Amino acid sequence: MKLIYIIFIFIGVIVPFKGYAIDITAGVTAWYAWGSKQEYTKWNSIRGNNSCVYDPTFLYGPVIAVRLNDYFNLTFVYLYSKFSYKENVYKDIEDKFFVDSKVKRSDSDLALNYRLNNSFRVFAGAKYLSYEISSSFDDIYDGHCYSSSKHKSIGPGLGVSGTYPVTDNIFLLATLSGFYLFSTGEKFEDYGVYDDKYIDGPVNMTVGYNEYGINTNISAAYYITGFSTTINLGFRFQYFITDYSGYKYSYIDRIKNMFYGITLSATYTLGFD
Repeated sequence: MKLIYIIFIFIGVIVPFKGYAIDITAGVTAWYAWGSKQEYTKWNSIRGNNSCVYDPTFLYGPVIAVRLNDYFNLTFVYLYSKFSYKENVYKDIEDKFFVDSKVKRSDSDLALNYRLNNSFRVFAGAKYLSYEISSSFDDIYDGHCYSSSKHKSIGPGLGVSGTYPVTDNIFLLATLSGFYLFSTGEKFEDYGVYDDKYIDGPVNMTVGYNEYGINTNISAAYYITGFSTTINLGFRFQYFITDYSGYKYSYIDRIKNMFYGITLSATYTLGFD
């Protein structure tokens, strides 16, 4: 359903420009990223501020760009990944346990770009971010416990990008953007099993939050003239805060998230009159 909405947005923007020649660039992109998070909780004296480091993982997906005229172009990027991590939850030795979590992550950006000159563009658009997390752990009170959560947010983004030509077909590119996302609520479900018997839960809860942060990317692009193909190699850094502080029923105040790593993409350009 979300892809249908995105297609309609593309059509709605492209139609007013139908009198111009349009170039469409499409391809694939990948991001080999490392990541970490730091949780700040309302129960600091009991639970402490917990952090964990994610194993490196691939995020991958399609990338599409539509040049509408000499000044405007529309870009869409979607990244998806599956990864797992393990974290120590309680700082007290007596209550210490480890949580094993599996995550499905989606990260997409839709932006309308405006060319200021040959070197710089500004852009504005929408960002969508989602996580589906499944966790399990052994608790000394509740036995073996399971939890799951669905985390989805969407909101506006603004940024600037720059291009510097090194040769006729080699370019250096840099992008910096910020975003502020809203959610309809993060849905949690928790339950515990002790001696193979269902003893606790499920506890269903929805907690509101906002997210805000930055993206930055530095890369080098090589355009293969005879094949209308561009290869792009670079480095991307993403930092954002998940803020629960304005909402009830969450023991977490906020989470600081950081991802960084190598990007690689290949795109092909078609021209239409």
